[in-house]
Amino acid sequence: MATRKTARKSELAQATDHVGVAARQARTAVLKKIEAVGDAVATGAGKAKKAVLKERDQAERSLSRFVKAAEAQLKKAEAQLKNAGASARKSVVAAEKKLAAKQRAAARDLARLQANAERKAKALKKAVEKKAAALKKAASAKAKPAPAKKAAAKKVVANKPVATKVAAKAPAVKRPAAKQAAK
Repeated sequence: MATRKTARKSELAQATDHVGVAARQARTAVLKKIEAVGDAVATGAGKAKKAVLKERDQAERSLSRFVKAAEAQLKKAEAQLKNAGASARKSVVAAEKKLAAKQRAAARDLARLQANAERKAKALKKAVEKKAAALKKAASAKAKPAPAKKAAAKKVVANKPVATKVAAKAPAVKRPAAKQAAK
């Protein structure tokens, strides 16, 4: 039998082949690793995105609750302000009515007092005029017969001092009668 002669590669060529195979295996391994890292990053990014979206949604819900609560408080405050304004207006109107009523009452009282004062002044004026007329009459009556009676009056006065005092008080007694007649 004949042996065939095979071509033998040199050690260098074999080493080169081994290095090439090793390089291909290394490249494949690196590509697989990069792909795995990419998948892991994508998965992590997806999870992170989901977490961020979840937190954003929670923040929106929380903010929405806060805004609703603030709006409710605002409505309540507006209602209280409206009620307070209405109450203040009612108080002002009531106070103005009371003031107007008091002014009218004061005006009526003043008019009544003025009328009373005028009436009393007229009555006193009439009384004074009557008394003045009476005194004038008495003075004129005493003035005419005075020269004849002066000497006699002096004697009477000397004899009866009590009678002169009574005569002097007589006009004072007539004064209230004049007031009553004037009323």
